Amino acid sequence: MSQTAEDVKPRTADEVGVPDPFQYMHPTLKENYGAWDYHDRPRAGVLRHVAKSGDVIYTVRAGTQRQMDVFTIRKLADIADNFAEGFVRFTTRSNIEYMVTKEEMVEPLIDALNDAGFPIGGTGASVSMISHTQGWLHCDIPGTDASGVVKGMMDMLHNEFIQEKMPNRLKITTSCCQINCGGQGDIAINVQYTKPPKINHDLVANVCERPSVVARCPVAAIRPAMVNGKPSLEIDEKKCVCCGACYPPCPPMQINSVESTKIAIWVGGKHSNARTKPTFHKLAVANLPNNAPHWPEVKEVVGRIVAAYKSDAKHWERMGEWIDRIGWPRFFEMTELAFTKHHLDIWTGARHTMNHSAHIHF
Repeated sequence: MSQTAEDVKPRTADEVGVPDPFQYMHPTLKENYGAWDYHDRPRAGVLRHVAKSGDVIYTVRAGTQRQMDVFTIRKLADIADNFAEGFVRFTTRSNIEYMVTKEEMVEPLIDALNDAGFPIGGTGASVSMISHTQGWLHCDIPGTDASGVVKGMMDMLHNEFIQEKMPNRLKITTSCCQINCGGQGDIAINVQYTKPPKINHDLVANVCERPSVVARCPVAAIRPAMVNGKPSLEIDEKKCVCCGACYPPCPPMQINSVESTKIAIWVGGKHSNARTKPTFHKLAVANLPNNAPHWPEVKEVVGRIVAAYKSDAKHWERMGEWIDRIGWPRFFEMTELAFTKHHLDIWTGARHTMNHSAHIHF
């Protein structure tokens, strides 16, 4: 039987607006939504929330890899069914959290996760699971493998994830290109391009929408040009800051190479408004080798920074607050890092001149 236009029900649009947070939520969380009395942490990786009604719910947080295969997802789901109450959620840093209402379920759940290779931690004054961008597996423009760097870092910092012995939470981010969709972090490990792109002029006209590429450059270093009788692009290398923003809309403007792609480490970034306003992270080390698959030079420098912060920062000081208190000269002394011309902030639009925070002053 043929259907008329009136009989066909339109498909419900998805990914429109904020998703409904209640459809997969634990029933105890639903019943006490917005009516919590207090929360505490019985141990690292375990949160206890007590509602005004007297209901109690325990959350067990475990570290997982961000990019997971179906086998791993099924294993995590089986643990939820067999040792928890069937409800889970993922944090923005790729930790999985299990909710249970009985205290006696917490330890068997922790044992099951540990036996499966998922460490318990990442709460309070610890090293949070490192957030990262897609890397070589999914992204089309990476200069390094952000997830691979994370593997090397978390192997080194595992003990700081499963215990709460840092001055405050320590958030580390990685980014596989200089566009830095990894965000701001107490420590950020980002790609650093050291040379302008090399242009394949034979392909530009066929692949790139030239006005879009020109508009993409933040420093107006790209302009249209005719090369060998073909429409192409050219770069003013005196203006170019080697950011790599032109490569996504125009792959013939290749900026990745073994010689020019390095790793830089930045410190002191913060998204939150807690105690102090949000801050950009600032350069600590430049030109480290992009040395896959373990990035030993990066691990060594990050280890030094973490050790100095842990030994000298006051209770509840974040990385940037600690550096502001001791000053940059003392930071470079304690971490035994070199201060170079690359550390000079000469950007006249620097963040401290902008109203970018809820800490508004008139």
